[in-house]
Amino acid sequence: MYTGIVQGLEKVVNIQQGDNFTTLYISNENHFFDDIFIGASVAIDGTCLTATGYDTVLNMVSFDVGAFTTSLTTLGFLNIGDEVNIERSIKAGMENGGHNLFGHIEGMASIKDVVHTGETVHIDLVIPDDNIKYFFKKGFIGLQGCSLTVNRVDRKTNEISVDLIPETLRLTTFKNAQIGGKLNYEIDQMTRTMVDTLESIHERQNKNPIN
Repeated sequence: MYTGIVQGLEKVVNIQQGDNFTTLYISNENHFFDDIFIGASVAIDGTCLTATGYDTVLNMVSFDVGAFTTSLTTLGFLNIGDEVNIERSIKAGMENGGHNLFGHIEGMASIKDVVHTGETVHIDLVIPDDNIKYFFKKGFIGLQGCSLTVNRVDRKTNEISVDLIPETLRLTTFKNAQIGGKLNYEIDQMTRTMVDTLESIHERQNKNPIN
C-alpha cells in the first residue's frame, strides 16, 4: 500500500525486453533503495512493481513489468534516461499524508490543458471509458503515483482538473506535463465501492419496484 506522497525521482538506466515482459532498471542516485530487498513493492509512476534484482556495483534496481501492465500504463512509453516518480510501500506506524493507494492503475488519462500560473500548474484531464462517475469535486485521484485533490469535474466532457504546488512539481515528473500527454490514474477504492454499491442497489430496485 502507498500514500501517494511521492518521495522523489529516479532515472531509467536500462530497458530489456523479455518473453512477454519488460525489465526496467532504475537508478538509486537518491538512495531510495539503499535497504531494498528482492520481492519488495515499489510504486514506479504510481504502478506497483516488485523488485527483482539489486546491483550494488551499478547502484540500480530492476523491476519486471508484464505485457498487460505495459499496455495499460505509461511504463510502456519509457526510454533510457527518463525520470520516474518513486514511492516505497508504507510501513506500519508511518504517517499517511495522502490517501490509500494500491498501485493498481486503472488506465491512462489524457492531458487536455496545462496552465502555468506563477509557480503553480493547473491540469485538465480527460478520464476514459465510464470512469468519470468515480470522481467528485474535492475527492481523490492517484496520478503518476501522486495523491491529488480533484478541483473540478465535468461529467459531460469526462474531464477533471487538478492543481499542483511548487513542491509537488519539484519532486515529480509533473513539471514535464504537456498537452496530449498521458498520465497513469488510480481510482480511490472507497469511492469505487460506494458508487458501485449504490448502482447495484438502484438497479435491483428498478427491476423489482415496490408497489
